[in-house]
Amino acid sequence: MSQSVLILGATGRMGRHTALAFDAAGWRVRRFRRGDDLTAAAMGVDVIVNAWNPPYSKWRAEVPGQTRAVIAAAKASGATVILPGNVYVYGPDMPEVIGPDVPHQAEHPLGRIRREMEESYRASGVRTIVLRAGDFIDDAASGNWFDMVIAKRVARGVLTYPGRSDIPHAWAWLPDVARAMVGLAERRESLPGFADLAFAGTTLTGTDLARACAKAIGRPVRVKRMGYLPLHLARPFWPEAKHLLEMRYLWTTPHRLDGTELDRLLPDRQETPLASVLARALQLDIQPDHPVTRGPVAV
Repeated sequence: MSQSVLILGATGRMGRHTALAFDAAGWRVRRFRRGDDLTAAAMGVDVIVNAWNPPYSKWRAEVPGQTRAVIAAAKASGATVILPGNVYVYGPDMPEVIGPDVPHQAEHPLGRIRREMEESYRASGVRTIVLRAGDFIDDAASGNWFDMVIAKRVARGVLTYPGRSDIPHAWAWLPDVARAMVGLAERRESLPGFADLAFAGTTLTGTDLARACAKAIGRPVRVKRMGYLPLHLARPFWPEAKHLLEMRYLWTTPHRLDGTELDRLLPDRQETPLASVLARALQLDIQPDHPVTRGPVAV
């Protein structure tokens, strides 16, 4: 009998990819619809993927209530919750290599909300899997840093970078993250009650990324430093601006994720080559390579 998964936020970037990945793996996929009763929708499912992600300015108002609702639904149904994680919980003092023992000590507003959310799941007794990744690269424009800012002018030979171009930054290709979630879901019974795992993805400096983009489009790409003055000017009338400024440290603090434990759990996991990732992310007419066995990606 096939297993079933309920996707929360199925129309968002993470929800869309997880729904596709679970469907491709033979799971019965339910997509939660706003207005439905969450506990009723979760009855009979094996896994709940919480891909809800409201705008930053609504996190304080919405995330705690969403967390309580998901925990209640998981308790009623006995389902495992899979939660996409990020690096916000560590704060600006995070070490360059982020492993499972790095303490969650963020004190900035968005970091504290994520800390509180994860602590709620840990304390609830609900079986929970957090798969933590860096900034997403998507195969369609979905409002992330890569497609909204960084790659917007790549076709004209300019990569707009939000920080120093020599700082290593963690990236994750969303289809690969979604497939890893399926693999973890299928091994959930063997995991700890609260499993905190890292998806290493690809770590690139701005210079590395520009070089890879240049190779993808077949022309030189130069790095241009993004100015933050427009965000400062937008703060009085655009609520998201102050939160984007709050997270500016991620572009000046070197970091990468240690995926050793995920590799141990999913030894046959495959990752898409960087050339293929960028061909699809930049929406170029380039035939993607086949996925290759995980390992370091040459830039």
